[in-house]
Amino acid sequence: MSKALRAQQDMEKERETLQAWKERVGQELDRVVAFWMEHSHDQEHGGFFTCLGQDGQVYDDLKYVWLQGRQVWMYCRLYRTFERFHHAQLLDAAKAGGEFLLRYARVAPPGKKCAFVLTRDGRPVKVQRTIFSECFYTMAMDELWRTTGEARYQTEAVEMMDQIVHWVREDASELGRPQLQGAPAVEPMAVPMMLLNLVEQLGEADEELAGKYAELGDWCARRILQHVQRDGQAVLENVSEDGKELSGCLGRQQNPGHALEAGWFLLRHSIRKGDPELRAHVVDKFLLLPFHSGWDPDHGGLFYFQDADDFCPTQLEWAMKLWWPHSEAMIAFLMGYSDSGDPELLRLFYQVAEYTFCQFRDPEYGEWFGYLNREGKVALTIKGGPFKGCFHVPRCLAMCEEMLGALLSRPAPVPAPAPAPARRGAE
Repeated sequence: MSKALRAQQDMEKERETLQAWKERVGQELDRVVAFWMEHSHDQEHGGFFTCLGQDGQVYDDLKYVWLQGRQVWMYCRLYRTFERFHHAQLLDAAKAGGEFLLRYARVAPPGKKCAFVLTRDGRPVKVQRTIFSECFYTMAMDELWRTTGEARYQTEAVEMMDQIVHWVREDASELGRPQLQGAPAVEPMAVPMMLLNLVEQLGEADEELAGKYAELGDWCARRILQHVQRDGQAVLENVSEDGKELSGCLGRQQNPGHALEAGWFLLRHSIRKGDPELRAHVVDKFLLLPFHSGWDPDHGGLFYFQDADDFCPTQLEWAMKLWWPHSEAMIAFLMGYSDSGDPELLRLFYQVAEYTFCQFRDPEYGEWFGYLNREGKVALTIKGGPFKGCFHVPRCLAMCEEMLGALLSRPAPVPAPAPAPARRGAE
């Protein structure tokens, strides 16, 4: 068989594999969305139940603002970008969730601080001294505006975004965190990550807002990159505010899934900026490095936490396999491959996706289990709870379906013709 024919067959086989994964991912997305549409809608008060058992039964009616905002965003994004999800039931549920947030998420309007937990009918139960409820509120409002065209949602999103930026970059006192003498000034990677995600969200197809937040996006990228420490050999979850390694367990903490999620946030940023050097750095340090250090060599799957000096992590769940790091890894590797064409990144996508579909997916009731033990056995049978809702799984599946479709729509490369045999010289 000639090299050209073999190359042609390899390309055809690769396209068949991509097509098979596109179909597999799309079917799974349909099952996941159907689970949440059937079991999570609160028809009486609006918003969503997220504490759902394996079969979708509600086991607690508390409402977590992170998850309310995420589900509104997810429904709107599906409605806006997938023809098969462009139906009234999905949009009506998203709007009801958005109105629930508008009425109840903020603890003391006109103040912007949002609750972390609400009762079913919207009374505040708990507040976190962080920015994340407000961030997911902002995502929900912006996506509602894009889906409905109602300007009041965009106004709400921009006002909340500006408040978040004020808390992060100017004055965090309204968050209520006491400044204790012995506490180090810490920057968790989650803060610039979340802000970078919001910069992309609000700036999508909006030149005015993209320009307004361009400097903020660059600032966020720089802050995330500071988490690459130890001469480029480790991504640390927490660093000092001036970008130095912290002492103790806090400073040595690593979260492979978070690094991978930061990786695809940074990949998108570098693509928007047209910065190939940054793109290469991100693939090396935020995709390959955390994956190779974080993948369990004995049982497969990504560890939840690690210690950069190989001490035993103090988190009880450190060796568990959680749904969201694997979702983020699937996105990151497929995005990296889509941008670069590096076959190693595609191989890693297949590796993570196969593990994830085999271990987390529930073929009986739909959706994914969220919490596995180190060996990959189901540890918690719940499908939703205080931290797992309608977000990481469907976002992963939707993004991967879109990227796989884009890859398949590219013209197949034509193999180079075999070189002609050398002509013998004249005798």
